[in-house]
Amino acid sequence: MINEIPEISLKRLPVYLNYLRNLDKEKNKYISSGAIALALGMGEVLVRKDLAYTEAVGRPKIGYLTEELITALESFLHCNEVRNAVIVGVGGIGRAILGYGGFKNYGIEMVAAFDSDEKKIGTTVAGKPVLSTTEFKSGLKQYNADMAVLTVPASAAQAVANELYEAGIKAILNFAPVQLTYPKHVIVRNIDVAARLAVLSTLIK
Repeated sequence: MINEIPEISLKRLPVYLNYLRNLDKEKNKYISSGAIALALGMGEVLVRKDLAYTEAVGRPKIGYLTEELITALESFLHCNEVRNAVIVGVGGIGRAILGYGGFKNYGIEMVAAFDSDEKKIGTTVAGKPVLSTTEFKSGLKQYNADMAVLTVPASAAQAVANELYEAGIKAILNFAPVQLTYPKHVIVRNIDVAARLAVLSTLIK
């Protein structure tokens, strides 16, 4: 079950799924954990342990039936279910995320956006309506969304997050370069793009 899997393993499952989806299935009817590990630069034992959390069953000396493994990963990650999410902050990053179509591959639908700019409110971006940040509670209910992507300035992030918590949001992916405080029932994950690039910069030889 998802609650029993370490988060570090859970993060790798979509990576495996994306790799398998892009394989030529006719040439790769079966695939081993070793082949996946080699292709992704990971350890074979690590891959095997991660896949063991799913219902996938490998065959000795043959590996996994590729289509069955894909189905097992999709089932574990709930890719065939639909969960709605919203964007808060329709700036450059927000607009880019709204226009990205890959979320559907994992059962996630970006359904609406929120912003405080009167010039943006009432418009659409990538076919998604832009609502006022004063409408969090009614908007989340209207679009049946329980996840949010936060792309507002750092100075506003905590205040906006607090309003989202009160409106019933259950999970936030935060792009603002600030650590949010949040109640125990809400899941928050932070993505600091500048910090990630700084790490990459130190690895360049």
